[in-house]
Amino acid sequence: MTIEKLTEMLKETGKSSFRNQDILTAAAENGINHADAYKIIRKMHKISRGVYSFTAAPVSIQAPIASSIIENKVALRGVSSVSSDEVYVPTVDPTYIKWGEYNDIMKIIKSGMFFPTYISGLSGNGKTMMVEQACAKAKREFVRVQISPETDEDDLIGGFRLIDGETVFQKGPVVKAMERGCILLIDEIDRSTNKIMCLQGVLEGNPILLKKTGEVVRPADGFNVIATANTKGRGSDDGRFTAASIIDDAFLERFVCVVDQPFPQPTIEKKIVSAHMSKFGVEDEEFTDKLIAWSNVIRKTFEADGVDEVISTRRLCHISKCYSIFEDRMKSINKCISRFDDETRTAFLDLYTKIDESQLTEDGEIVIEGEIIPEEEPPF
Repeated sequence: MTIEKLTEMLKETGKSSFRNQDILTAAAENGINHADAYKIIRKMHKISRGVYSFTAAPVSIQAPIASSIIENKVALRGVSSVSSDEVYVPTVDPTYIKWGEYNDIMKIIKSGMFFPTYISGLSGNGKTMMVEQACAKAKREFVRVQISPETDEDDLIGGFRLIDGETVFQKGPVVKAMERGCILLIDEIDRSTNKIMCLQGVLEGNPILLKKTGEVVRPADGFNVIATANTKGRGSDDGRFTAASIIDDAFLERFVCVVDQPFPQPTIEKKIVSAHMSKFGVEDEEFTDKLIAWSNVIRKTFEADGVDEVISTRRLCHISKCYSIFEDRMKSINKCISRFDDETRTAFLDLYTKIDESQLTEDGEIVIEGEIIPEEEPPF
């Protein structure tokens, strides 16, 4: 007999309630083991200790206190993680090139110490991937939490969810990371509001109290927090990151160290772009060299306040992917920089046209009409 048939048989008896032992006995008599019998019991409503029913017990409207007690018993019946899919060891990416602060991040991860670290830098320069690939190389479990202005304690610590018709407390990614001793990556932490202050105790390495259940969670050995951001928690004065918020000083003080992540040097960036070109089956070393020269000129002009936009390493990888499809340099660049305003896009395309028609020295310097163009005089 199946669990479903036994359930129907019990319902057809007409009884309003069943004792725990009666259900187990009926299951055994029909060839169903205790483990499956308990699956039936868990789907029933608990009337009192050891007594269950297929229908909810009526609650008197004259007894609001008793009603509250019954609801809380149902709500607190399960404290569950429900799923731990977000806890995993990242896969090693063969296109990843180690550079910058990678070795220091790896040392922090391998140390097993609780060492909250804040990584800041412009968008698209590999902050998140650096942490992910360090965890992959070290074979450390990793949990990534993406922050937005709507992120609150319920998203991070956990809250009540309706699972299979039952109200259970689902532990959030922060709690799961603490219990497993994982690396917790808080991505774009400067997009948060003051609701993220619920993590103050977590950043101290202390146990935290789940207020909704009364459970105390202690961090397992190896647990650590690494946060990434485009700013250092002081907002964005230039308007590039309008969603970046000002983070409370008391919160920032709990990070042990801050790592500044710039864009990679041209020699490193060439290796990164070349790896992506190979990944997409593209063999065009000249195009790679000219993309690096192009982005380098734009960045130096950006630093000198000559332009308002910058070409990131991520965008160069996007161009590589686009080139593998369209097999046209200008078309690939145009499609990948179309998010910029018309004036900026036109200037960037004109610059690349000049670079594409020019020669490059072994050091990546641009030669136009036989003359090396100084870095302080970009050919815009």
